[in-house]
Amino acid sequence: MMCTMTAQALHSHSYDSTLMERLLFRVAKKWVAGYSAGEAIGAALDANRRGMSAILNFLGEDAADRTQVGLAVREYLSLMELMRARGVRGCVSTKPTQLGLAVDYDTCLQNFSVLAKKAKELGQFLWIDMESARFTEDTITIYLEVLKDHPMTGVAIQAYLRRSGADVLHIIEHGGKVRLVKGAYHEPEEHAFATGEEVDRNYSRLLKMLAESGNFFAVATHDGRLVDEAVNLRANNCEFQMLMGIRDELKSQLVARGLPVAEYIPYGSQWLPYSVRRIRERKRNLLLLARSLVQS
Repeated sequence: MMCTMTAQALHSHSYDSTLMERLLFRVAKKWVAGYSAGEAIGAALDANRRGMSAILNFLGEDAADRTQVGLAVREYLSLMELMRARGVRGCVSTKPTQLGLAVDYDTCLQNFSVLAKKAKELGQFLWIDMESARFTEDTITIYLEVLKDHPMTGVAIQAYLRRSGADVLHIIEHGGKVRLVKGAYHEPEEHAFATGEEVDRNYSRLLKMLAESGNFFAVATHDGRLVDEAVNLRANNCEFQMLMGIRDELKSQLVARGLPVAEYIPYGSQWLPYSVRRIRERKRNLLLLARSLVQS
């Protein structure tokens, strides 16, 4: 009952918006480092101390104008420099619409190229996340264009999309690097598999393709069965990536086995859409929010 009421509140104005945001942030701190780059660096160094590398993400998506896009690009350039200065073992990951893909294609291509050039200069890797299906084609095209001059870059591919098998093959053929995720956006059945079983089967299929390719790739899932499957493939060309605050015990187990693990650490004022996706994903997360509502 509490979970149902909480879920309804996420879709409505049942609670005062300021109060709801404050309560959400109390829960979101489980998955978000904070508002500032300094807080993200602190979380990254903590991940390093626990035997993991860090992937930092400045939260934001669907930038509507070039001013917002420019702010995001400058933040990432500064973040990369700060990571180098503080000795963080890790890299950054950005979203295509954050770099201007919702504005126009060329803006995103130019900005991703700028970040890739800075990453190369600093000896860092650079990831580009994947967003909703309407951006998939352009995101992959931009990635492959930048990859020509910047091999230390990678792109996320979502196993729940029907097209992803062909996309993985295309990226492998160009020597690209894939972060394999399940996918967290709502898509029509014409684009995405309808059931969790179908998504898992496709994830397994793509996992084998990537392991056999020889290209570096990332296993980015919290699904213990799929993680075990990846471990059993004994691929030496992959790392495991998981979100901050989720499956910490599994991360520790993988580290203890000597396997490479990276923790994805988001930060920034635009934490709400990201956190709502995390809350909706698992009943346990709804319970955390429900308890905060009751206690308030």
